[in-house]
Parts: sequence; structure tokens; C-alpha cells
Amino acid sequence: MADSTLVFIVLGLTLAAFVWGRFRYDLVALSALLGSVMLGLVPGDEAFLGFGHPAVITVAAVLVLSRAFERSGVVDVIAEQVLRVGERLFLQLAALTGTVVVLSGFMNNVGALALLLPVAMRLAREHDTSPSLLLMPLAFGSLLGGLTTLIGTPPNIIIASYRGSVTGESFGLFSFSPVGIAVALAGLAFILLIGWRLVPQRAGKASTEAMFDTANYLVELRVGEESKANGLTLRELQQELEETIPVLAVVRDDKRRAGHAFFGTLREGDILLLEAGPEEMKLLEDKAGLSLGKNAEEEEQEADEKEEIEAGREAESPSMVARKAQAEEKAGEEEKKGKEKEKEKEGKSGVDTEGLQLVEAVVRNDSLMVNHTVTQLRLHNQFGLHLVAVARDGGRLKQRLREIRFRPGDVLLLQGGESELSESLVTLGCLPLASRNLTLGQPRMLLVSLAIFAAAILAILLGVLPAAVALSSAALVSLLVGVLPLREGYQALDGPVLVLLGAMIPVGQALETSGGAALIAETMLVWGVQWPVVVTLTGLFVVTMMLSDVVNNAAAAVLMAPIAASLANGFGVSLDPFLMAVAVSASCAFLTPIGHQSNTLVMGPGGYRFGDYWRMGLPLEVVITLVAIPMILLVWPL
Repeated sequence: MADSTLVFIVLGLTLAAFVWGRFRYDLVALSALLGSVMLGLVPGDEAFLGFGHPAVITVAAVLVLSRAFERSGVVDVIAEQVLRVGERLFLQLAALTGTVVVLSGFMNNVGALALLLPVAMRLAREHDTSPSLLLMPLAFGSLLGGLTTLIGTPPNIIIASYRGSVTGESFGLFSFSPVGIAVALAGLAFILLIGWRLVPQRAGKASTEAMFDTANYLVELRVGEESKANGLTLRELQQELEETIPVLAVVRDDKRRAGHAFFGTLREGDILLLEAGPEEMKLLEDKAGLSLGKNAEEEEQEADEKEEIEAGREAESPSMVARKAQAEEKAGEEEKKGKEKEKEKEGKSGVDTEGLQLVEAVVRNDSLMVNHTVTQLRLHNQFGLHLVAVARDGGRLKQRLREIRFRPGDVLLLQGGESELSESLVTLGCLPLASRNLTLGQPRMLLVSLAIFAAAILAILLGVLPAAVALSSAALVSLLVGVLPLREGYQALDGPVLVLLGAMIPVGQALETSGGAALIAETMLVWGVQWPVVVTLTGLFVVTMMLSDVVNNAAAAVLMAPIAASLANGFGVSLDPFLMAVAVSASCAFLTPIGHQSNTLVMGPGGYRFGDYWRMGLPLEVVITLVAIPMILLVWPL
């Protein structure tokens, strides 16, 4: 069997696995690489050269620098300015989307989204705006901003490196800017004027109060003398119940201790503040002997008061007793109405969670929580976190917490210590959305971080250092001077993306060396021989854009770059417009939530469904195509 045929089989299976989504894309890419080696398509001694490729090193450096920006307090500076825009939706959209477009040009676009996602949620809550109207424009803006510079998105880095391997000279830092800025501005204008109106408005469904309506679930249960819970630790209590029911706090001697930090044994008189519905409350009563009943002192006090009232009634005349009873009944009704109003008010404002350190976070695509349960993760033992509730598709999940297998985009309500929360969320691969009585991270060394980055950019522009070396040096200096702790530097490395790139680069080269890319190009040339070259260029643009909607954009760029080069050679025209078409289109994944991490991250908080994305995404892709093709031909003529 010809090598080109084998390459097509490997790539066909790889793309099918990407679309299926059963296995993570880094595992799929590594399988494709090893399969190519076994079939003789990639030499064994060159199998892992992709992991040292300049594109992989550059992406890794950008990820570290992006985390340094987050750590240095950029988010606080931005939030302070963006939160001043007021109540007008247009101004909120312009501030958020415009800011993320600019940021994404100079840092990883997922990192830029991570900075502004909590700001967007806060804006939505403070001004009673549906988060769905803000979050999809924010995600799409992060993709558009990545088009503007070399380091804005992995496809640009891949295409620049590929051009260097073919022509001996890579694209520069701002080579993508003329086309990228024009496309980004056109996309931004569309989003602000028309696009947001096409987004389904999930009014109230994606708000914290709706997703996590704790007012209807928080209950206080008392440990009685004969309760089975008496003498048990909270962990032993959960084992006894065979259920993960979060205990948010234990009240003892009028002092409240957070549940995640209570390691002693329960005793008579303790009050447990729990997240429990009717079924869980019955379970707690049957298996643990916990109840809503009053303690002995309260019952004795009520009994004494009742006896005093009865004794007083016996000494009074029947008419006086009747009048007094009527007065007491009327007072009782007024008191009952007052309590109902107070309860209604409390239900609207939410339960007092002061000191409980509750935080909302969204599960990232590369999170180690994906496809695992809370029991498998040992969330409390290993990370010091209690899982309180899970929301998916804009609504709270009602099933047992221990049975929930987490998915990308799930929104979690977690409880933990203030000092451990930030580190635990980073380790788990979760992005904090908003917190209650909690500040994640403090502004540090902002000017130092910006100076280091500016020095790296200057070195690239002056040609002193290649992009991979300059950015890696900046990342190293950021770690050495303490802008970013070393541990967080390693955590910033997006392992799945780096493995995907390192594995797919040799496979993409096999597509070229086996003649597969030339074969595809010849087929396209046959179809396009009767048409102007611009038609084939547009076809390449649209195909790459469609591919990026179902597979990772870096993989799309790796696979389509050799085909673009073969098409340029076949037509005998310049390579640059074809490569630029791949670079722009590979980053325009607007039709599905799986095409890019930014799209997935806003799915849960925005309450979106899979079919919501194409409503704004499809006309946006049409606008981008109409703007990008003329701009490419103008800046990079055939």
C-alpha cells in the first residue's frame, strides 16, 4: 500500500477520533504519531523531534508569560476600568470584547478570556444582565484578537515556523497584523452591532442565584444524644450515609467552623449546616439520627412558658380569657406574617455564607476532573475542597453528587480554605468565575512583568533573537525574579496542547513527504483549473475554517499547511497568501463549543446549548471570509 494511502487512513481515523471526542485530543494525536512510526511513515529516530520544534517552545513560553500577566495583577487593573462602563449593554459589550481582543494579541487567548470571565460575570450580576449576552461575544473576541500577532494563537506560530522550514525565513511578530487587525475590527463591529442580538438570551438561568439556589437547600440539623452521628467525624458520617452530602459548617458553642476544616468528632448539641434537599434530609434522619428538632433546653423553656400561660388563664374570668385568647391569636397571626415576609426576603437575598469561602469555578477542557467523579478525585482529602453543587447547561444538576461525572464547561460551587483555593483550582484545571468573600491572587510586580515582556518583543522586532528564544528567555526571567512562582510556571504549561503539537507536527510532515499533500492539491487544482486562483484560495479558507470547528485549531493548521504549500506550487504563485489563509481560518472556530477552549469555557456560565453557537458564529464566519480574502490578496499578492 502506498505511503500516501496509509497517511490518509491515519489522518482519517485521527480526525474521526477528534470529532467523536471520546478520548482527549492529546491522546489521539500521540496515537497518530506512534501509529505513523509503526507504519514507517515517520522515522523512529525522528518521532519526538516535534516536541523540540520552535512552535512548541514558543507556545509553551507564551503560556507561562500569560500566567505571569494574570499573577501580576493585570486582571485587577482591567476590572477596575471595565466595571465603570455603567448599565448600557452596548458599552458593557464594547468594553469587554474590545479589551479581550487587545489582550489576546499579546497573550494566550484562553488566558485573556480567563482574565475577563470573572469581570463579565460580575458585570452581569451587578446590572442584572443575562450572562449569555456577554460571554459568547467575549469568547469570540478572544479568538479574533489572536489573529493580530504571531504570539496571539498557536496556528500563527505553526504557520510562521512552517514558512521558515520551506523558505528559510519565518513570518515576523507583526506580519499577521495587517490582515488580522482588519478581520478583528470587522468581527468586533459585527458582534457589537448585530451579533449579540443573535445570541439566545438565557434570562436568569445562568446567574449564580439560579444555578445554585442555596436558600432553598441550606438546612440546620442538630446532633442529638442518641444520634448515630454522635462521636463520628464528618468523613465517617459520609461513609455511614454512603452519600457525599456537603457539610458547610459545624456550629458548636455559638462558634461556626467551616466544614472543610472541621476534623474533630461530632457531639451532642452540635448543629450542622448542610446542603440538603428533601431526600437527603430523610436520609440524614434515618441513617444518622439528625433532625430539625429543638434541643432539650428550648423544649423545657417552651413547656414552662406554656404552664405559666395556662395558670394565668385559670385565674381569669371566662370573658377575660376569651378576649385574651383573641388578642393572642391576632398577635400570633401578625407574627406569622412577619416571619413569612422575613423568610421571603431571606430567600431573595440568599443565605448568609459569610466565612464559608464558597467559590464558583468552571471546568476547563484540559482539567483532570473531566470524566471523573468526586469520589475518584478524592476532592476533599487531596485538595481540601468540598463540592457543594454542580450546574450544567445553565441549570443545577439534581442527581447525587457522587454520581456526577464532570464535563468541560460544568460550573462547580466549591468550599475550601482561602489559602488553598487558588492553588487547588489551578491544579484541578478549573477557572474561577466569582467568589463569595474571597479574593484570588493579589496584584504583584505588574510593571516588572510588563517590562520583561516588552524587552522580549523588542528583541524579536530588532532581530536580535528568534521568537522562541526571546519568549523563553522572558518566561525564565519572570520565574527567576519572582513574578511567577516556579510551581505555577509548570502548571501554566498546557500539557494537552503541547503534546498535540509535538505529536502532530511529524504527522503533518509525513503528509507532505509521502506525497499526500500534493495529491490533495492536485485534486483541488483539477477542480479549480477553470476558475481564478482566488476561488481555490477561498475554498482552502472555508475548508480550514470548517475543520477548525470540529478539531483543535493547532491540528487544523498543522494538517492544512502542507496542502496550502502544494497548492501554491501547483499554481506557480506566492506561498504567502495561501499560508496566511490557513493561519486566519484555522483560528476562526465559531460554529461549535468544541472548536476552541474559549467556546467551551463560556458554555456552562452562559447557559448555552450546543446549537446556540452557529446563530452568531455562521454569519460571523461569512463576514470574516468576505474581509479576509481581499485583505490577504492586498497585503500578500499572488
